[in-house]
Formats: sequence, C-alpha cells, structure tokens
Amino acid sequence: MARASLRDQILQAGLKVMFHKGYIGSSVRDIAAAAAAPQGSFTNHFRSKEVFARDVLDLYFDHVKTLVAQALDDTSLTPRQRLLRYLDIITARLEADSFTRGCLIGDFSLEAAPQSEMLRERLVAIFAEWRAPFAACIAQAQAAGEISDAFAPDDLADFLLSSWEGAILRMKVARTAEPLERFKQIVFATILKDRT
Repeated sequence: MARASLRDQILQAGLKVMFHKGYIGSSVRDIAAAAAAPQGSFTNHFRSKEVFARDVLDLYFDHVKTLVAQALDDTSLTPRQRLLRYLDIITARLEADSFTRGCLIGDFSLEAAPQSEMLRERLVAIFAEWRAPFAACIAQAQAAGEISDAFAPDDLADFLLSSWEGAILRMKVARTAEPLERFKQIVFATILKDRT
C-alpha cells in the first residue's frame, strides 16, 4: 500500500516556521520537525528549500487572495468602503496574533528576494497580481466620483499596497495597531479622500 503524501502537511508546518523564523532562519530540519515528518519526506517533495519557500509563498498568497475577494467583491459597500474593509480585515487578523506576525509577502520581500532570484521573480509576479483587484476597485471609486482621479488606478494601488506593507513592518516593531491605524487615517483623509 502506498504511503500518504506529507506534502501539504509539510507546507502548512513550513508556513508557520517561516513566519516565526523567517526564510534564512528556517532550516529543513526545523520544518520537518514541525510537520512531524522524516527529513527525507521534505526532500522527496521539494527539490530545495528555495523551491519549498516559493510553494509556501504561493500557499500564503492563495489565502491573501481570499481576503482580498472577501472585501473587494462585496458590492453592498462602495468601492472606497471596500478598500477600507480590506485593511480592517487585515488589521483584525494581525491583532489576533498580538501584532507579532506580519505579512509573509513583505517578509520575503525583505529577506528572501536578495538571496534568491527565483523568489524575487515570484514576488514581482505576486505584487502584480495582488495589485490588479485594488486597481480595479480604485478605478470604480474614481468613476463614481468617490475619490480623485489625479493618479492612475495602477499607481494608486501600488502605492497603497507598498505603503501598507511599510505600516505592517512598523507594526511588528511597535507591536501595536498604531502604525496601521495611522496609515488608514492619513490615506483615507488625503489620497483616498471621499469626494462625495
């Protein structure tokens, strides 16, 4: 009888380990131990730690996309309200972790991108895909006259995500919601100010 694959179990455990120890600080041994799997199972499923990290990043991004859809696809809210709803959802999730864990996409951008061209390229693609629904929502807000159309939707979406990642980084240092709330207050009073 064939043994069950431990791939998903290793990925889930590795996600937790990499959130806690980072890309560089996480060893294959740590990941296998967290998954309660033999170290050989890791190498059976993943060619390298770099390939594994890319798969962990994809697993994490799949989850992020569900949160984006939860907020930005909610047509009971105005486009501007949807943007704020997303940031509020993320704030609540970060608060549930006592502001000790940030965003794996941001963490990997800082730590893994300089170490791995494969991960850097994957992060470039993730940011482009992540930006698209925000740009679409911003375009809807501009078309409705809710917010200024002084900047292109893609540029505003890129600015929003990049600045939000910076606020999350500060949050991890401060271990409070203050950087996140300050970001929301300033952005929604200026760049995404309600014009209606």
